[in-house]
Amino acid sequence: MANTSKLTNWLNRALAMIIIIGIVIVMLLAALKVYGQEITTLNIQQAYQLAQNNYPLIKQVNLISKTAEYSISNAAKGYLPVLSVNGQATYQSTVTSFPFSLPIPGFSLPKYSRDQYKIYGEIDQVIYDGGVIKNQKQTAETNAIIQQQNLQVELYALYDRVDQLFFGSVLIDEQLKQNSLLKQDIQNGIDKAKALVANGTAYRSSVDELSAQLLQAEQSRIELHATKKAYLNMLSLFINTPLNENSVLEKPPVPLISDNINRPELLFYEEQKKMDDLQERLLKVQLRPKLGFFAQEGYGRPGINQLSNDFAWYYIGGLKLSWNLGSLYTLKNQKKLLNINRATLDIQKETFLFNIRISQKQQLAGIEKYTELFKTDDAIIALRESVKKAASAQLENGVLSAHDYITEVNAENEARQSLILHKIQLLQEQYSYQNTTGNLQKQMNQ
Repeated sequence: MANTSKLTNWLNRALAMIIIIGIVIVMLLAALKVYGQEITTLNIQQAYQLAQNNYPLIKQVNLISKTAEYSISNAAKGYLPVLSVNGQATYQSTVTSFPFSLPIPGFSLPKYSRDQYKIYGEIDQVIYDGGVIKNQKQTAETNAIIQQQNLQVELYALYDRVDQLFFGSVLIDEQLKQNSLLKQDIQNGIDKAKALVANGTAYRSSVDELSAQLLQAEQSRIELHATKKAYLNMLSLFINTPLNENSVLEKPPVPLISDNINRPELLFYEEQKKMDDLQERLLKVQLRPKLGFFAQEGYGRPGINQLSNDFAWYYIGGLKLSWNLGSLYTLKNQKKLLNINRATLDIQKETFLFNIRISQKQQLAGIEKYTELFKTDDAIIALRESVKKAASAQLENGVLSAHDYITEVNAENEARQSLILHKIQLLQEQYSYQNTTGNLQKQMNQ
């Protein structure tokens, strides 16, 4: 019975272990499957965010923040006491001597050695530095903001490239849908032409011509698929996420158009001017007196007692005042240089806004153009569709050649392709406009 009980316990433990191992294996397989899974649906906001996260320069964000944090921390440490250790050994050509002797029994004047030694430790504590440390902290903070804005500027080119790839893929998807409709129209024509050939009212060449047109439409489909694959492969590299032909790129919604300019360059120019203000303030701060406390303890020969030539311990302490007025010589010119730099920044800002406004006008003209084209696209499609239906009926009745039918089918297809192109171009122009004004990133961050 004891052996049976032990065997049962062993089997139960083994079974439990097998179950645990099985669960772990299933979880690992599931995790691997999820990790290797490609995106099935992607919208443009996700594409922007993934591209931004994958962009190598974005890794600088944390480095900039850490640099600012360390710089501010280092500046704040200026208020901590500073310990220094110094020492010196000297040999003098002459030493202090007394040209007389004292007629006092048992008392003689000291004779100093020409070799003298001193080693001491000193603690310096800032009491008032005129505002230098505060200025250093503000400078570190401003410099971090400037670097952050430089990084944000780099992202604008990234968003523009994502736009081109994303909208290019969306356009191809719409063109593929229209290609399927075109092939259906051609196939309907082939079916009707075959019926006419069977009835002896049409030539076999009509079917051949329509079949050749169907093959050309298939070739267009193959080319579109190849182009879409290339777009997706490039977009996949930007977002660091696998995409395939089955991945669906959602057609972006119409963005809210805003004419306000919210580009990071504007904050960059303002922070640069703030940096100049800090530099000018530093010029004034450097002219202020500095006050500190110090304490010193040392060992040397001679010590503080000038009447003794023996090695001795000593200490001193007190207040230390310093006032360096040397920068007065260059103060005026330094201020002039800072004013020139401010004027240069104003010109750069004005030039930047001028170029942005030109881009705005060009893009608004494009938006207006595509909007106007819509009004005629729908009318053209309606007319071409009506003509195509009439041509289809005429082909079925044997009063229209296959060549003329293909002409009308292609004309309607071109009209629909124009509408598709204008829709995507308008949408892309709207997103480009938002990117130009800086409002696209603002909407992303909301």
